[in-house]
Amino acid sequence: MSKTNLTRRGVLKSGAVAGAGVALPTIFTASSAAAYTNEPTGGSVTLGFNVPQTGPYADEGADELRAYELAVEHLNGGGDGGMMNTFSSNALQGNGILGKKVEFVTGDTQTKSDAARASAKSMIEKDGAIMITGGSSSGVAIAVQGLCQEAGVIFMAGLTHSNDTTGKDKKANGFRHFFNGYMSGAALAPVLKQLYGDDRKAYHLTADYTWGWTQQESIAAATEALGWETVNNVLTPLAATDFSSYIAPVLNSGADVLVLNHYGGNMVNSLTNAVQFGLRNKEVNGKNFEIVVPLFSRLMARGAGENIKGIVGSTNWHWSLQDDASKAFVKSFGTKYGFPPSQAAHTVYCQTLLYADACQRAGTFNPCGVAEALEGFEFDGLGNGKTLYRAEDHQCFKDVLVVKGKENPTSEFDLLEVVEVTPAAQVTYAPDHPMFAGGALGTCNPGA
Repeated sequence: MSKTNLTRRGVLKSGAVAGAGVALPTIFTASSAAAYTNEPTGGSVTLGFNVPQTGPYADEGADELRAYELAVEHLNGGGDGGMMNTFSSNALQGNGILGKKVEFVTGDTQTKSDAARASAKSMIEKDGAIMITGGSSSGVAIAVQGLCQEAGVIFMAGLTHSNDTTGKDKKANGFRHFFNGYMSGAALAPVLKQLYGDDRKAYHLTADYTWGWTQQESIAAATEALGWETVNNVLTPLAATDFSSYIAPVLNSGADVLVLNHYGGNMVNSLTNAVQFGLRNKEVNGKNFEIVVPLFSRLMARGAGENIKGIVGSTNWHWSLQDDASKAFVKSFGTKYGFPPSQAAHTVYCQTLLYADACQRAGTFNPCGVAEALEGFEFDGLGNGKTLYRAEDHQCFKDVLVVKGKENPTSEFDLLEVVEVTPAAQVTYAPDHPMFAGGALGTCNPGA
């Protein structure tokens, strides 16, 4: 097996693309006959699922693959249909996409940008993938999004939380369903003020790549607006597993809050080290010392165990939500795999359905027709309430959840409780907001 860990599901199909064709107009219409990258010519269409199967975010990657397989099953008419039954769009019929059976290939991003680009490139060029999706790292997402823009295929981002994905690094061929760092800060700040007051000194430990940088900037801005002081911000390498040397200086910093801008295995390890150093039992500045994790997931909570109790953060979705769509997805996923899905599973399942639905509504697989169908698309019934795929930056705007670790969990999956459902209006920002400035969306590239 190659280092990109590509595997094939279903019948292999040619990676050849159609002839050059003429240049597409800026606004694509479904009736255009121009060729595009990997235009399907047979009875099937291939999607590329590019996820971390190794590395610090491998747990998220494994759950993403489960959700992708479930989405393909539902698109092809198998299972109970899941959120296809609650989705406000009625375009999907359970007969594949535009009558073609959905097949897929997978790749291992290794949570490394170069590896992720290599596996995505192979899926496009060798396997004929017409859409690439996945990832649990914003560095990976930005790298693969750029590749897909160059190759002329749609990129439906997986778990990517950096402001830059739909900010300075946004691309016309890329779309993000997941929320971002700014939204986390906007949702968390009022809750943090209510719980901990407006006179706090925060010490940040931050993953040293695009997600960590923009997450830290967002949460610092939101909390400083409350009156908090940012005492220090220390960058930590993504490959780190022991954070003891980073935790020790917090003890003498005068800070009374530690903000862990870490995700996946990094957060599990840094939180564990912080608890081992006794931070949760300390009193500083006459206040109980607190720890905040701006971006949470159930998988992280499970890894952190007892240490997660009472700790506040934000999340894109949680399996305990009681809307019809969330219940339908949890039922489908739980029936197939025996446990509830994570937010990573939820967002990639949604992205797969949203891509398929856009193809159906556009009447084409041409990426520019698909992009046109997604831009400005308003929908409901996918577990996050009413949602807008904004045309200006290809970012979804929807409700954001503030959660905290449960004090008395009833099972290994019942670890987080929703303390606030922040309405979409509270986390919506202008397309030219300074945190998202510096890049142009550009125009869609159909490739061939």
